[in-house]
Amino acid sequence: MFKKLVAVEPVNLTQKAQKELEQYAEKVLFYEDIPKNEEEIIKRIGDADGVLVSYTSPIGRNVLESCPNVRYVGMCCSLYSESSANVDIACARERGIQVLGIRDYGDRGVVEYVLYQLVRILHGFDFPVWREEPLELTGLKVGIVGMGVSGGMVADALQMMGAEISYYSRTRKPEREAAGMQYFPLNELLVQSEAVITCLNKNVILLHEEQFHCLGNKKILMNTSIGTASDTTALAKWLECEDNLYCCDTEAAIGDPTGALIQRKNVICMRVSVGRTKQAFALLSRKVLENIRSYLES
Repeated sequence: MFKKLVAVEPVNLTQKAQKELEQYAEKVLFYEDIPKNEEEIIKRIGDADGVLVSYTSPIGRNVLESCPNVRYVGMCCSLYSESSANVDIACARERGIQVLGIRDYGDRGVVEYVLYQLVRILHGFDFPVWREEPLELTGLKVGIVGMGVSGGMVADALQMMGAEISYYSRTRKPEREAAGMQYFPLNELLVQSEAVITCLNKNVILLHEEQFHCLGNKKILMNTSIGTASDTTALAKWLECEDNLYCCDTEAAIGDPTGALIQRKNVICMRVSVGRTKQAFALLSRKVLENIRSYLES
């Protein structure tokens, strides 16, 4: 049992999950705003032995060294790799601190967003029709970049609607190819696709000037990754052709700190994370609690 468990920022746990945390700690503290700086993070953690954090606040070496009682950090957000995490996992390991994160809790919202956005564009619903006349998803050549859980779910949904699915991934997926999805090297995938959907891990950027040249014009590029999947300068150059469309959910998925690209007519940004749903928060809460129970029982 923890002596003190602190959520240093909003972590999107349900009320039921927050109540259950009282079974695992003598004292539980929730902060409902994002700390302004590292000093504030250290102050909030204080003498706590357990910490909960979302993806916003960095828990770096200085934070961990300044809070010597910490023995567990629960990431209430996606943990794909040490390099992309906002927690210094290597430092935590040195100090005997267990760091556990979660994955795959907001994917259904992503799938729904992809279907919505493509149908909107192809049919011209409250949006200029993409081609000369309305189109169905049937027969649309869609390239998926990144065939993990999220990419696989998007591919399945689009294939069910009749789209022709091809993909690029670091590793070949025989089960996908057996289902009729064709593998291509990245540049070839971009050339032959009408719409490309990036489903990559955080901080993975695969689309540079060469890739945008291969993608060409009169294409749809949709990014469902947590952050940008493109080199910003190359993306900006590609968007100079107004026949190209870039779609994403959040400003972070554009990767442009100046805010200039989001103002373009051919950039369609929802300005909200499509994975932030009631159902996603329930699944997030369940996985966070499972991690805590697993740690306490070990």
